[in-house]
Amino acid sequence: MRGGVINFENKIFRKGNMKKNIFKSILLYSTIIFSIFIFSGCGYNTLVSLEEGVNSAWAQVENQYQRRADLIPNLVKTVEGAANFEKGVLTEVTEMRSKVGQMKLTVDDLNDAEKFAAYQKAQDNLSNALSRLLVVTENYPDIKSTENFKMLQTQLEGTENRITVERKKFNEAVQQFNTEARSFPTVIMAKIFGFKEKQYFKGKEGSENAPDVKFNLK
Repeated sequence: MRGGVINFENKIFRKGNMKKNIFKSILLYSTIIFSIFIFSGCGYNTLVSLEEGVNSAWAQVENQYQRRADLIPNLVKTVEGAANFEKGVLTEVTEMRSKVGQMKLTVDDLNDAEKFAAYQKAQDNLSNALSRLLVVTENYPDIKSTENFKMLQTQLEGTENRITVERKKFNEAVQQFNTEARSFPTVIMAKIFGFKEKQYFKGKEGSENAPDVKFNLK
């Protein structure tokens, strides 16, 4: 009789455990489904997608900057052989290229206003130096007439145009991301998971003023 009571109690205990396990499983699956719904509904997946868009646009900007950097040594070599050419302009271009080469900006740094501004300033300084170099070569017909220089000049000008286009695309991608990250309720998800505002490329400092180009042909 005692054994029958024990078996009956064991059955009740096992049934109780089964109910608890079933309840835990239901609770676990409900939590997972709810989390997926929250992440999707509050923009987590959208933020991930838009951030990847920013990173992809940034990669294209870097590609064009690298293409320009690769052209500069040949351009300098072509020009430096000219008699009485302004050596200071060549020195400036070489130094600016070196500074740009030392600055590396990762996708994580796109959130850092200070690092991004320093990177843009270095690239803009190189652009200015190259512009001065091309202006100065206008006074040297022998340089301008060489096929190698004309080819490099065309490639360089084309690259500058591509840089402008890619920077515009990057800014558009950043605008989409920042707008989404600051919108409610996505802003809550952005703060929870550490999505930070991305930086924009800005106009060159002093670009609103006409350039003052001086020559020293002595």
